[in-house]
Amino acid sequence: MADTISPATLRHWLNDDAEVALFDVREAGQFGEGHLFFAVPLPYSRLELDAPRLAPRKEVRLVLVDDGDGIASLAAGRLEALGYRQVLVLDGGVQAWQAAGHTLFKGVNVPSKTFGELVEHAYATPHISATELEQWRRVGKRFVLLDGRTLEEHHQMTIPGSVACPNGELAYRISTLVPDADVPVVINCAGRTRSILGAQTLRNLGLANPVLALENGTQGWYLSGLTLEHGSKARYPDQPPQDLEAARAAAERLRRHFAIPVLDAAQAQAWVDAPGRTTYVLDIRSAEEFQAATLAGAIHAPGGQLIQATDQYVGVRKSRLILLDHEQVRAPVVASWLYQLGLEVAVLAQGIATPLRLPAATARAGQRVPASIRQADVQLATRLLKHGQAVLLDIRSSAAYLKEHALTSSWLIRPRIAGWVAAQPTPPEHVLLVADSAEAAALAALDLGEAGVKQVEWIDGLASLQQAGWPSTSNPTALPQAERIDYLFFVHDRHAGNAEAARQYLAWETALVGQCSRDELAVFRLDALPL
Repeated sequence: MADTISPATLRHWLNDDAEVALFDVREAGQFGEGHLFFAVPLPYSRLELDAPRLAPRKEVRLVLVDDGDGIASLAAGRLEALGYRQVLVLDGGVQAWQAAGHTLFKGVNVPSKTFGELVEHAYATPHISATELEQWRRVGKRFVLLDGRTLEEHHQMTIPGSVACPNGELAYRISTLVPDADVPVVINCAGRTRSILGAQTLRNLGLANPVLALENGTQGWYLSGLTLEHGSKARYPDQPPQDLEAARAAAERLRRHFAIPVLDAAQAQAWVDAPGRTTYVLDIRSAEEFQAATLAGAIHAPGGQLIQATDQYVGVRKSRLILLDHEQVRAPVVASWLYQLGLEVAVLAQGIATPLRLPAATARAGQRVPASIRQADVQLATRLLKHGQAVLLDIRSSAAYLKEHALTSSWLIRPRIAGWVAAQPTPPEHVLLVADSAEAAALAALDLGEAGVKQVEWIDGLASLQQAGWPSTSNPTALPQAERIDYLFFVHDRHAGNAEAARQYLAWETALVGQCSRDELAVFRLDALPL
C-alpha cells in the first residue's frame, strides 16, 4: 500500500520552493471532468510510457491523484518499479481535495487556458467578432488571417481563407506572411487562448500592423451561423524571413524586457547536471526542423503548444526549462511567455549547435517499458478465435473502437483490466490484444498477467486482422458513455457540430479565472508589460 499525503500537506507542497510532480493518473475523460489546478494528466493506461518524459529525475517528490479507487496506489507501485523514490498518493483522491474546500477544474490545459484569459485582461488585447470579420470579407477589406493552432488542427477545420501559422512560429514567419504595415492581421484558433496569445505575441514584438484576436475562434464562427473550411492546406512558407536581423532584434527586446537568461554551454551544462533540480531541454521549432537536426537528447516541444498546453510537456513544478532554436528568434519569444506563466526559463546562446551533454532522448521520452510482449501470428490468431480458444480485446481508444472494431472483440482500458478479469468465471488462458503499439500492449499485458491470464499476445491494429480475413464492424453506440473514461465529451464534441458543447466550452474558458484561488493565480507574472 502506497504512502499517502493529506490535502493540506499537498497544498503546502504546491506552494513551497521545492520541486514537486503532481500527476493525475485517471484517464482523459475522468481528468477532464474535474481535477486539481496544477495536476498534470498522466493516465494509468500510458503511465510507464510518459512518466520518464514528464518527470525525468527519479528523486523528485511525486504525488499521484485518482478517484479514491486504488488506481493511484497501483500506479505508485509501477513508478517505484521504474526507480522513483518519493511516491505518495493523495489520501481520498479528488473528492478529498474538494471536501477540503478546494476547487476541481473541468477541461484540459487549465493553467495555460487561465493564463490566456489573464493576458487578454492585462494587455487589453484587441479582438474582432466573427460577424465583423465576415463583413470585412464581404466589402473586400484587406486583412491577413492566421491560424495559431497546429497544422493538423488547421487541416481539420478552420475559418475560410485562414493560413496556418502556429503561434510558436509567428515571430520567425510573420514578415513572409504580411504584405505591408497597413494590412490588419487577425489570429484565430478554435476558441480563445491561442487567438489571444498569438495576437499579443505580434503586439509584444512591436509589429506595425493592426493586430486582433478573432473572438471565440472557429467556435465563434460556427455559432454565428458561418461556414467553416475543412481540409485546408494553406500554411506558412518554409523560407526564413528576408530581414532576419530585424526579427532577432524584436525578439531580443522581449528577452531583455523579461530578463530571460541566455546561457552559454558551460552555464547550460551546469543547469543540466545540477543535483536536486529538474531541467527540461526543449527544441521549440517545427517537427520538420527537429527531425532534420537538433541537439542530441533534446525533446521536441513546438513553441505554440508548449505555451498553450504546458502540462503536456513539463511535469515538475519549480523545474527549469532551456529552449532551443537555431536562429535566436523563436526561443526568446516563447521564453517570454513561459516566464509570464511562472516558469524558470532560459535560452541557449548557440541554440541547437551548443555542445551540451544530455541524457539519451529515448530514455527521457519513455520509449522503454518494463515488459515485453509477443506479436501474434494473425493467421493463427484467427483460427484460435474461430474455435473459441482465445479472447480478443481491443485496447485502442474508445473513439477508434466505435469507428470500427473486429467482430467478437471487446473494448477494455488498462485501469479496468483487474476488474474485467475478476468478473470472468475463470481467467482466460489466452488473450489477444488489438493495440496501436507494442509498448501500450505490453503495459496491458503486465496487468493481465498479474490478474491471472497466462498468455497474452498483441495484434498490430485492426488492419492486420482484416487482411487475415477476420470481419470488422462499426457501431457508434457499442459503448455506454460512462464506460468511455478515455474520452472527454464536452471538449471534443464542440468540433463535431455540437453547438451546445461549443457554448459550454467558451463559457468554461471565460469562467476559469473566477474559480481560481489566490495561490493558484499567484504563479503568473503579468505585472510588467513590454515597453
